[in-house]
Amino acid sequence: MSNYFRKPADEVIKALGVSDKGLTSTEVDKRREQYGFNELQEGKRKSTLQVFLEQFKDFLVIILLVAAIISAFLGELESTIVIMVVVILNAILGTVQHVKAEQSLNSLKALSSPTAKVVRDGMMVEISSREVMVGDILTLDAGDFVPADGRILENHSLQVNESSLTGESLAVVKETVAIDREDVSIGDKKNMVFSGSFITNGRGIAVITDIGMKTEIGKIANLLGSAQEKKTPLQVTLDHFGKKLAIIIIIIALMIFGIDIFRGREIGDSFMFAVSLAVAAIPEALSSIVTIVLAFGTQKMAKENAIMRKLHAVESLGSISVICSDKTGTLTQNKMTVQQLYVDQKVIPHDQLNKENALEKNLLLMALLCNDSVTMDKKEIGDPTEVALTNLGEEYGLDELVIREQYGRIGEIPFDSDRKLMSTVNRIDDKCMMITKGALDVLLSRVKKIETSEGVLDFTEKHRKEIVAINKKFSVQGLRVLGFAYKEVSEGQSVDVEDEYDLIFVGLTAMMDPPRAESKTAVENCISAGIKPVMITGDHKITASEIAKQIGILKDETEAIEGVEIEKLSDAELKDKVADISVYARVSPEHKIRIVRAWQEKGNIVAMTGDGVNDGPALKQADIGIAMGITGTEVAKDASAMILTDDNFSTIVKAVSNGRSIYANINNSIRFLLAGNTAGILSVLYASILALPVPFAPVHLLFINLLTDSLPAIALGLEPHNKNIMNEKPRNIQEPLLNKKFAALVGIGGLLIAISTLLAFHIGLKTGDEVVASTMAFATLCLARLFHGFNVRAKQSILQIGVFSNKYLWFSVIGGIILLQIVLLVPSLMGIFEVTPLTLTQFGWIYGLALMPLLVSQIYKLLFIK
Repeated sequence: MSNYFRKPADEVIKALGVSDKGLTSTEVDKRREQYGFNELQEGKRKSTLQVFLEQFKDFLVIILLVAAIISAFLGELESTIVIMVVVILNAILGTVQHVKAEQSLNSLKALSSPTAKVVRDGMMVEISSREVMVGDILTLDAGDFVPADGRILENHSLQVNESSLTGESLAVVKETVAIDREDVSIGDKKNMVFSGSFITNGRGIAVITDIGMKTEIGKIANLLGSAQEKKTPLQVTLDHFGKKLAIIIIIIALMIFGIDIFRGREIGDSFMFAVSLAVAAIPEALSSIVTIVLAFGTQKMAKENAIMRKLHAVESLGSISVICSDKTGTLTQNKMTVQQLYVDQKVIPHDQLNKENALEKNLLLMALLCNDSVTMDKKEIGDPTEVALTNLGEEYGLDELVIREQYGRIGEIPFDSDRKLMSTVNRIDDKCMMITKGALDVLLSRVKKIETSEGVLDFTEKHRKEIVAINKKFSVQGLRVLGFAYKEVSEGQSVDVEDEYDLIFVGLTAMMDPPRAESKTAVENCISAGIKPVMITGDHKITASEIAKQIGILKDETEAIEGVEIEKLSDAELKDKVADISVYARVSPEHKIRIVRAWQEKGNIVAMTGDGVNDGPALKQADIGIAMGITGTEVAKDASAMILTDDNFSTIVKAVSNGRSIYANINNSIRFLLAGNTAGILSVLYASILALPVPFAPVHLLFINLLTDSLPAIALGLEPHNKNIMNEKPRNIQEPLLNKKFAALVGIGGLLIAISTLLAFHIGLKTGDEVVASTMAFATLCLARLFHGFNVRAKQSILQIGVFSNKYLWFSVIGGIILLQIVLLVPSLMGIFEVTPLTLTQFGWIYGLALMPLLVSQIYKLLFIK
């Protein structure tokens, strides 16, 4: 890391081997060989084909492919086609998402200035920013983008917006003096300019010190490449679940194969039936159901101002236990606003000024006259602090353009970062008044008198101490303070900096970028949902802490630290300390990644919000990165999983609630699928052990899969939002999907359905016709599985949550019943599906037994679950 900020300007010039005439063409060629071009480099990227093939590495996908091959071998082409369509569709979706997600470096490149003005061979020339070289003498004017990092040599009121790098909303006032410290954050390197920043005011000259990947933006590009995207909790859970499920199904299939052989069945038939059962037991629609449910979830969230860029990240929202939020533009309004004023020895809230009071009105007029900003057609032009003063005037019906025309400006002394003052001369009541505003410490050293309600008095030490105390009070509150003073000058006098003395003090304005109105409620909702909100910002510690206190993130000052303190901590020390810190100030992109990783290593699912270039690496590292849609840079958006179209922190809380509901619905869908499959396996296992006829033909298993493993499961995934879900704590990601509680619910549901199915099977066997028994078992299993969908909708009874609140489930159940009836009643289909005509009494038994698991479950829920 270069330390040019620590050296005087002349030493920097000498160290870089350049003169005030700039580089010669020969020197540029030599340096090009050493440093290369001023551009960001990309690592080798995977081809689209590689990305596509990697989608098939998932264990559940491998199991499904094996199932497809076996299905084809058994002649069940319909099942093979369904499985392959699902697998290929998922692979295509995954590939598209991956390609879209890898655009961060391109967006970083777009930040570079297209041209730059440099001195070459003693002449000013305009070149492509790609051609800029270390040692180039760069000219900067208001409106320019900075093409590379550089040390400022000359400064004429230079102000630079570095918010995309530091997260700080205010333009940085630059200077030329060396900084005699090593541990200085980007935001405090005031004698440097950085690639991708924007000149808002003044002009200056700088010498280029770093280009391309060596710039601060280049370092961020490197971080984006090294930051690893993590699998979502659901993806991890399904991976583990798929492996366990495959092992269980294989063991059961082998058991049934062994029992059949033991019972004297032919090896070929036994093998084919065991394989058929294994294929039927695999919920091949699981991947597509998860994808469809997530897709519907993203559509709903988009209507609520949260756009999901990565489908599987929807579910991660529901597992979030920590939200690391940027301050500027996320928790705050990203707009400087006057909060309080000090005039006539009293502090006045910004909305309680009295225009009838001469002193208060005088301060308001001075704030508009000693000011170059303009608000026109809802567009704000100028320095944010000056815009804040203009907006204050508008609060009281004062138009800055009208006021400035009424009290014409006849002279001015522009703001200068060295003297930290600005003055204008205006004609007020036939007098020439010089109005001066600026940093209070400088202004007070030039004040001779003070304006009070008792008249203009001599400025005493008592006055000074009182104003300094007020300024300290404002500073502790994170407010930025400007002082105002004036004096009368002679008609036609040409003023300069020597005239900014013997001033009459008028008052102070104190401003800040205030919190969004809804931020406090959103933070409260996060805390009640078991989510820890953390502020990470490039702003100063005092300002950040005050905002954090106002919205409820910070309770104690010890919970706030700065980037320089993080620098001194090892990763292990940061991990131990991270849970006790709520506010991080003056941080760099590297710090943000370390903070996110520390939380992740403690087993947390971390969300990171942000809008700047500096947020990009941490957004990518986080389990779910959340970018701002309005103020966010393209880099932040490309690195994120979710984009807030309203830049509203409270939208995250809604998204978390949706994420939790989506996971609960997916969980219910999987439970529904497994309970049905378990019922089928138990029925077959029972018949095999007791040497009974096989209760199902292979075509029955295929039909049941097609009928109950698709639409009803998807309908359960679309269950309406549970209003109580945000009262629960975040889900423990370490806990597997197939845990004891989940397995018990699946087992009980499957057992109830199996009992009904086997009762129907035995009733059919009493007729002496095995086909009747098989038909009754098939129909009962099919209907009982459909009805079981109502049982898994929620913990409570359907009477408590609303019988008809999930219309999709009703449509799928009714549709399933109609299709089953067609198979059972249409003669031409009976042969295909290996069923036989049934009597009215037998139909009664089928429907009665199929409803039994639903009734038992609902009665239990009504009696024991509230």
